Amino acid sequence: MSTPTFDQLLEAGCHFGHLKRKWNPAMAPYIFMERNGIHIIDLYKTAAKVEEAANALRNIAKSGKKVLFVATKKQAKQVVAEKAQSVGMPYVIERWPGGMLTNFPTIRKAVKKMTAIDKMTKDGTFDNLSKREKLQITRQRAKLEKTLGSIADLNRLPSALFVVDVLKERIAVAEANRLGIPVFAMVDTNSDPSDVDFVIPANDDASKSIELILDTVCAAMAEGLEERKVEKVDTAAAGEGDAAPRRERRRVSRGARRDEAPEATTAEEAEAPAEEAAE
Repeated sequence: MSTPTFDQLLEAGCHFGHLKRKWNPAMAPYIFMERNGIHIIDLYKTAAKVEEAANALRNIAKSGKKVLFVATKKQAKQVVAEKAQSVGMPYVIERWPGGMLTNFPTIRKAVKKMTAIDKMTKDGTFDNLSKREKLQITRQRAKLEKTLGSIADLNRLPSALFVVDVLKERIAVAEANRLGIPVFAMVDTNSDPSDVDFVIPANDDASKSIELILDTVCAAMAEGLEERKVEKVDTAAAGEGDAAPRRERRRVSRGARRDEAPEATTAEEAEAPAEEAAE
């Protein structure tokens, strides 16, 4: 995993904050200076925080857990969708469904509804419906796909959230905080970082800035997933390797038991001691 350099962050415009009058004082530790009424973010701190977040996300991916990416702002939608898909993670780029985390069972029911409609289409039930019913179901399916299609594989609550713009996605952040789910986020100078576990101070409005940060964290997650695959293969190989000696030990043990067993006696040999005892 390669952490973005100072020059890469500078070129992507990660240092541009918001107007001074829009700032959040809680972001003061991450602000380097003010120029022309605009706050400039300290990119050395950004680089350090990106590396910290990337390492944590790598470990989450390595353990086989899911990270939910959230970004509903126009500049981030496409980038987030592409990067999340590249590492097989769920994402939300349309409107955040209220209660998606705190009322997760209801969301799962809606996803199951989508699956049921797909099943109807495959088994021919859909073809037997009237034209009006078909239209209604098709519209319902399209609506569900738009809002929940990207989280169809999320069978349980995610282990972490990655958010672009905590101010815009404050409901998602609040739900994650309530459930104790760690939040990773790109935080601009107009936002409050206190509800975020892993703060990445950076410009969350420029698509280049968003893309650079996501490239870094997703590359780290891809490494974690690859390590997980390698470990699985090694474990399986070790299991196969251990099985052969175990089989050999069992075979030797059975042979030893047979050797130790007393030889069968004939009827005459068995009767002789009995006759001697009688005399």
